[in-house]
Amino acid sequence: MTYSSALFSPFTLAGITFPNRIVVSPMCEYSSVDGFANDWHFVHLGSRAVGGAGLVFTEAAAVSPEGRITPQDLGFWKDEHVSEWKRIVEFLHNQGAKTGIQLAHAGRKASMSRPWEGQERVKPVSEGGWDDVLAPSAIPFSDAYAKPAALEVNRIKQLVQAFQDATRRALQANFDVVEIHAAHGYLLHEFLSPLSNHRTDEYGGSFENRARFLIQVVDAVREVWPLDRPLFVRISATDWAESGGWDLHQSIALAKLLKTRGVDLIDVSSGGLVPGVRIPAGPGYQTEFANQIRKQVQIPTGTVGMITSGAQAEHILQTSQADLIFVAREFLRDPYWALHAAQDLHDVTSWPPQYLRAAPAGSAERKPAAEK
Repeated sequence: MTYSSALFSPFTLAGITFPNRIVVSPMCEYSSVDGFANDWHFVHLGSRAVGGAGLVFTEAAAVSPEGRITPQDLGFWKDEHVSEWKRIVEFLHNQGAKTGIQLAHAGRKASMSRPWEGQERVKPVSEGGWDDVLAPSAIPFSDAYAKPAALEVNRIKQLVQAFQDATRRALQANFDVVEIHAAHGYLLHEFLSPLSNHRTDEYGGSFENRARFLIQVVDAVREVWPLDRPLFVRISATDWAESGGWDLHQSIALAKLLKTRGVDLIDVSSGGLVPGVRIPAGPGYQTEFANQIRKQVQIPTGTVGMITSGAQAEHILQTSQADLIFVAREFLRDPYWALHAAQDLHDVTSWPPQYLRAAPAGSAERKPAAEK
């Protein structure tokens, strides 16, 4: 196939070739029971693969029960979670998409109600919440959240193991990509930022100490995740705090460290650590962070945030600001965004044979048979 756009050209990382540069960004659905994927996740993720995305990520999957944001979050903390993912992954592969799972721990932002049920803490036992809310330091996210317990070193080591165990399950389910979630004010990000990490031991204080937990997680994951399958890390490039927080300079230094530990791509987002900060949100408002990390570290990056059109995504790629385009809310509005972006760019992309009779003339080719 001949491509006229960068957006619909293949991209290879490690031993995986993505059919295009479009990624369905992890988006919490808050629709799980006891961490299990179900028919909602099958249809939600499957429809985006049918719709032409090159890589489809699950929402954040908690590596331990207390690591969920809400009681309805996905999990990957036990072997029983694997079988349903195998079914979903196989379907996504049959649609020509590559698959990714994002592994996470919510830290001090855990045990909360779902967004459409109000921003409040879920009371333990009676409503499915829990008291075991954890963070680097005993500092709550806000008055609406639980006051967390500062993690003891032995618990940190247990969580490193939990990330590794979840990665083994991801391999059993045949995911193509693992992404470690170290952004948006969740546990690993909380360790990185001086605003949430007031520790005085080997996990606090200096940049090297604050990055230690994440580096240990990356090392543990890379130990069991094959080198021919990409490893991503999502970071918040800045806390958007006026002073004293995590920032782009530290993100660049972290990306350099992660590159040496076998990370293949930095998925660059921002914010989420502290409430009430002013974020200059607008089309592509985070792309420059991905651009700076890509150029200064010489590592592939993905960019996300208010990317809504094929032309906008194409511009980012043509100007070498990022390597992959992560699309979130626009995929909620339009599961077939990728197919429509190809039309906007006057490019040809693969359509499911079941849908070919509805494809605009000259803009579609039949999807190749899935690889066995």
